[in-house]
Amino acid sequence: MTGVKRDNHRCAAGDSVRVRLVAVAAMSLLAVGCGMLSDPVKERWESRTEYSRCGEVRLDQGEEMQKQAVREVDCLRRALKSGESAELKVTRPTTEGDLIREYYRLTPQGRLEMYIDSTDDQYSDQKWSFVKCYAPQWLAEISCDR
Repeated sequence: MTGVKRDNHRCAAGDSVRVRLVAVAAMSLLAVGCGMLSDPVKERWESRTEYSRCGEVRLDQGEEMQKQAVREVDCLRRALKSGESAELKVTRPTTEGDLIREYYRLTPQGRLEMYIDSTDDQYSDQKWSFVKCYAPQWLAEISCDR
């Protein structure tokens, strides 16, 4: 091969790599834009009808909601008793120290829902999850069986 042909071959190979990179980037943006990489539980949380807020609680390692969030838990209890809806956000660390966010919702139908955001927990599936309890009678631990 002559020097000109080799340079053209190198240039064509470089162009081919660039075209592939642009195609991969475009497909990634398209996937995100079409919701292919989205989390349906997170989308459900974000598109919810918001309820009255009972506040936000941030617990440290070993802290319990019943001791650290008395006012916020009482807010949920009042909502349950009066048949109203309410929301409470709780952020707590895992054993390893990663943060988990839990969103408690009392619906107008008297159902307790929990949305759990584990996206920052490196030892989990790093997704959102959802559980619900029908007609909770008592909010001592504010939890649903998972």
